[in-house]
Amino acid sequence: MQEKNNKNSNKSWAIKAFFLSFTLSIVVSFLSSNGIENLNVVASTIILITVIFIGVLFDIIGIAVTVANEDYFNAKATKKAKGAKTALNLIKNASKVANICADVVGDICGVISGAISAMLAIKISSTYNISINVQYIISALVASLTISGKALGKDIAAKKSTSIVYFVSRLLNIFDKYK
Repeated sequence: MQEKNNKNSNKSWAIKAFFLSFTLSIVVSFLSSNGIENLNVVASTIILITVIFIGVLFDIIGIAVTVANEDYFNAKATKKAKGAKTALNLIKNASKVANICADVVGDICGVISGAISAMLAIKISSTYNISINVQYIISALVASLTISGKALGKDIAAKKSTSIVYFVSRLLNIFDKYK
């Protein structure tokens, strides 16, 4: 019976993740595309780097949650430390948290950075009257920054998982106060 409930829960989560990612993708794509269209090359580049950074950051959070030490937060929770219960909640739901952070947010950032890089290539070509296709160079830079950032991030997440999860949980508690 437990196995059937888990399968239904996994299917339900997959459906929710689909609609969440679909909605977020539309909103973020619309905002970034329309926002980038009216900006200069420098501002567009800053936004592109920010989107890459957000993708890497959320990947780090997703990994940290999956490897964090639950015992540490159990001890903190018994001492009524702020954020400890939230951290335990994150760890107990690690697969969903990792899915949201690394897959939903991370993949959306990857797609958005690709779209922004294409628009940036057009801007650079037209602004500086460059005849070569700079899209290849920009795409390679975006991919390289994303991949190397995530590679470094995985190491940081593994080594500093407890600190990362604790920081995120305390941050979430700040926003939880405004409900």
